[in-house]
Amino acid sequence: MTKKERFEKVLGWFEENMPIAETELIYNDPYELLVAVILSAQCTDKRVNIITPEFFKRFPAAEILAGASTDEVFEYVRTCSYPNNKAKHLVGMASTLMSEFKGVVPSDIKELQKLPGVGRKTANVIASVVFDLPALAVDTHVFRVAARIGLSTNAKNPLQTEEQLMKYIPEAVVAKAHHWLILHGRYVCKARRPECERCGLTTYCKYFAKHGTVL
Repeated sequence: MTKKERFEKVLGWFEENMPIAETELIYNDPYELLVAVILSAQCTDKRVNIITPEFFKRFPAAEILAGASTDEVFEYVRTCSYPNNKAKHLVGMASTLMSEFKGVVPSDIKELQKLPGVGRKTANVIASVVFDLPALAVDTHVFRVAARIGLSTNAKNPLQTEEQLMKYIPEAVVAKAHHWLILHGRYVCKARRPECERCGLTTYCKYFAKHGTVL
């Protein structure tokens, strides 16, 4: 099976079996999603969704968050991973958003990365989810699943995985493919023990061809 054929089969399976694929983060506007994605680094979406309701009651807009102290923000995010760093990033993000972008979340990936706490992955999520741009964020799930299936080959970092995936995924489905791979990695192709016995992609998966259901 050629790589092109593998992509076609895998994407076709997802399209048929997971026609609706969206972020599990709960948000109402670009600012809220930006906060949620920053909080989600090495933290589950479930935990973030527990934190954000009270957070947004206190900091409903970037202007208000920009005027807060990191100590106060910490109290709202203390139950997520790395709360000290995230509190600093959130205040810095809001301050930069106000000073350089007049409080409007930019759509450009390079502009987004000027915001504290926003790396390429986060910028791609915002560009894709909010602005429907063909950007593909590679988190640990995407990195792992792409390698196991054989969509990426010998990628040493998320950027290399992103570049390989973007060569074969049609622009029209890039945004959805990001969620397909994340959700598949979160619920089926898990890190410690992939649940191959209930996976519909085993026919096309390099990992399964080599290991079967044994990790």
